[in-house]
Amino acid sequence: MSFRLPSTTTGFSSELSKWNAVEMGPKRDIIADLGAAVRTRGMTYGVSSHRAEHWWFMNGGREFPSDVQDTTLADFYGPAQPKEVQPDEAYLEDWLARCCELIDKHRPQVFWFDWWIEEAAFAPYLRRFAAYYYNRAAEWGIGVAINFKHQAFPLKAAVFDVERGQLTDTRPYFWQTDTAVAKNSWGYTAGQDYKTADSVVHDLVDIVSKNGCLLLNIGPRADGSIPDPDQQILREIGAWLKVNGEAIYGTRAWKVYGEGPTEVVGGSFKDTERAPFTSEDVRFTVKGDTLYAIALGVPVDGKLLIRSLGSQMKLLPKRVSSCELLGGGAVDFIQEPDGLRVDIGTSSLAGPAIALRIRTDE
Repeated sequence: MSFRLPSTTTGFSSELSKWNAVEMGPKRDIIADLGAAVRTRGMTYGVSSHRAEHWWFMNGGREFPSDVQDTTLADFYGPAQPKEVQPDEAYLEDWLARCCELIDKHRPQVFWFDWWIEEAAFAPYLRRFAAYYYNRAAEWGIGVAINFKHQAFPLKAAVFDVERGQLTDTRPYFWQTDTAVAKNSWGYTAGQDYKTADSVVHDLVDIVSKNGCLLLNIGPRADGSIPDPDQQILREIGAWLKVNGEAIYGTRAWKVYGEGPTEVVGGSFKDTERAPFTSEDVRFTVKGDTLYAIALGVPVDGKLLIRSLGSQMKLLPKRVSSCELLGGGAVDFIQEPDGLRVDIGTSSLAGPAIALRIRTDE
């Protein structure tokens, strides 16, 4: 789970700024409370920072009479410079100190950054931040990850993140998509244009098959309650994972990510541009010596042809010896040169996708 910090304030007790949730507003350490609740549920706790953008985020207020120009409020609004001006040393040292304070106070296992840290001025400070975070994690004896966008970190140093978008092929290094259940908002607003649970499941499977993971955002109300439509989407995704999670959790990308006619549009802010997936679109994951083939739709006649698993493709070292439908048991199959033909039948088939557990001869 991830919690995103506002750009101008901190949601926790801070010794670096009075503009924090303990001294202002709710008068409580929101991040500490959230972290305790998340960990109680056995989830991984992550935090995020948009602080880099604060260098210029309020600069529009300099164009007309506003509080931004009040020097007594500089700790809140400042420095409010034009975006074209690079951050100075004082600001960058403060940025680094705030990030490290967040690490020390809350021991997050994921630290998610939004954009603008890829600006050249941040480069030496990002190295210092990563060294501090990874060294602290080694002291704690836990694994941690940094999420970044664009080219802020070297490929091997952190987890690349694509906002509201995907990749068109497998990436050798682990990566992530961050997106939301709503197409038009990251938070709770009127007139939400919701995605369907089916489309989110399809994106999840596609991303995992390409060596990625999905960070899914919901928009709670001001009182922390989750709107009914958000809940419904999460419950439907959870119901699918309850049956098919074996093909997702703890798996790795296979030799090829998949097959099928539907093209994924690569890049950020493209996740609503693809056509709907079909039962001919198949994605693969692997765990140990077990291969999973996930059809992103249910064939009307109950029959699948998985071309990548044909004997002439030679992607499998040996012939297929068993094929089982997760949640349904063994199914009939025959491996031919042009593909693995699977008859899953038509009884009790439903949901956004079906997953097969495939094993080969010993």
